[in-house]
Amino acid sequence: MKMVLSQRQREELNKAIADYLSSNGYMEALEAFKKEADMPGEVERKYAGLLEKKWTSVIRLQKKVMELESKLAEAEKEYIEGAPTRGKRSPTEWIPRPPEKYCLSGHRAPVTRVIFHPVFSLMVSSSEDATIKVWDFETGDYEKTLKGHTDSVQDIAFDQSGKWLASCSADMSIKLWDFQTYECVKTMHGHDHNVSSVTFMPGGDFILSSSRDKSIKMWEVATGYCVKTFTGHREWVRMVRVNHDGSLIASCSNDQTIRVWVTATKECKAELRDHDHVVECITWAPESAYSAINEAAGADNKKGAHAGPFLASGSRDKTIKVWDVGTGLCLFTLIGHDNWVRGVIFHPGGKYLVSASDDKTLRVWDTRNKRCMKTLEAHQHFCTSLDFHKTHPFVISGSVDQTVKVWECR
Repeated sequence: MKMVLSQRQREELNKAIADYLSSNGYMEALEAFKKEADMPGEVERKYAGLLEKKWTSVIRLQKKVMELESKLAEAEKEYIEGAPTRGKRSPTEWIPRPPEKYCLSGHRAPVTRVIFHPVFSLMVSSSEDATIKVWDFETGDYEKTLKGHTDSVQDIAFDQSGKWLASCSADMSIKLWDFQTYECVKTMHGHDHNVSSVTFMPGGDFILSSSRDKSIKMWEVATGYCVKTFTGHREWVRMVRVNHDGSLIASCSNDQTIRVWVTATKECKAELRDHDHVVECITWAPESAYSAINEAAGADNKKGAHAGPFLASGSRDKTIKVWDVGTGLCLFTLIGHDNWVRGVIFHPGGKYLVSASDDKTLRVWDTRNKRCMKTLEAHQHFCTSLDFHKTHPFVISGSVDQTVKVWECR
């Protein structure tokens, strides 16, 4: 379809070209062009830089068009498949959809963890390049790099207020950062090997860490002292996570088990065994997920309902399992990933679970029906981590391909 320029448009284009030639000092070409185009005198100010402006906006618009086309294709596919379209979905049912909103690069090695800030529109990523980077997930802007660790940063966590960030590393240390000034205010030593995971206790006064030295330690934030050590795992402890009120701690390990500990007494309340490979990740189910989990477990809610609390785990055996911690039972298993499962998190609305895997995908699982309802071809390489924002419709993912991606939910 050839566009024909009107007389006025042609004159404007000529003036913009003349301005471009003169501002770049192409004087002979300018004189020849003026003569051929029959242009009088000086070019007015308003044409200054116009050609370059239009040129860059064309590229921007092309990108926008491509984005909208792929969104449209996605919506058409949904419509044909009879899935509820956005208008019919409530925010509790919004799920991440391709294409990604942003693909952020800057790390120089695999991204190990991505997390959302609890208050600001910021997210933080850690990497094997020994740095931590801060980004704005709404604009896609890079904000800051935190440097201090001397080896791969394995995990990062915020306290509930978002004032403090904790990080842990293969350099065997745990660092506490003031997230207002981005200063490292404390470094905690005590583990004898790679520290693989870190998290805050609900009050924010204590930090928990797990390590390849097979132990879990609790640290007092105010003093930096180790106040408790939990021992029992027979191998590397991959991840440690606390339930919402801080009474229970869950950990998973290369020994293929998950342990649940009573925080107050250090006693191991349950040892969950059903995976047949390393358990990479765990997450506690929010209250909003309890009814879906009970339905999936086939519990007749009147008499056989499981009271919970519930825990989901992802393993190198490619499965995700959901457990009733109260009874120590595995309630059901989600099968579908073609490689190790590295990250798992519940949708805040409670109906779904989202997972990240070395098969390079993110998958959205419909808990009630125990099936995978969406697969996102997310990265060029293994997906190592994901997070779901508690209040905004966003999911983020990190990968061995060194990028962080932001996915909009709708």
